[in-house]
Amino acid sequence: MNLIITCQRNLEEVTILEIQNMLERFGDTEPIIEKTIFSGIIEVETKLDIMKVLENFKEIIEDEPWLIKYCSRVIPIQVECESKLDEIRDNVNSLSSIIKKNDTYRITIEKRQSSLHTSEIISSVADSLSNKVSLENSDWEIVIQVLRNKTGISIIPPNTILSVERQKRVELD
Repeated sequence: MNLIITCQRNLEEVTILEIQNMLERFGDTEPIIEKTIFSGIIEVETKLDIMKVLENFKEIIEDEPWLIKYCSRVIPIQVECESKLDEIRDNVNSLSSIIKKNDTYRITIEKRQSSLHTSEIISSVADSLSNKVSLENSDWEIVIQVLRNKTGISIIPPNTILSVERQKRVELD
């Protein structure tokens, strides 16, 4: 998976069609789109650059906002691993080379059906990084999405996760 897309509960089927239409429009005619066991959570594997997909979604919202009715959030995933503390830490470390010496970061975790504790994930990851944490004004956001036994991880600029409703409000202003 390289995208997690959320929607309202019980609207997964129409959301999958919407995602398929969008990705086809962006140039991927064969994405792998699957419902998860979690209500309102859809996994996507696209061959497209995920950051470009986010930009394309924003352009659609700006030009034709009525085309996106069901997608709530679009979350980029750079790497997937098992939901084990050492694997999560090691994968964050392998992605962390983009964080420069004086850059700050924050860790954002969403967990679903996992015995891992948020605090132990944060401690494990933070202890392995030498940079400073900034919860209010960070240079980078370390996104950790735990879906039972698999975890998606990204290190992205703050506010990269696309909230469709928030973006639609921005476009109205």
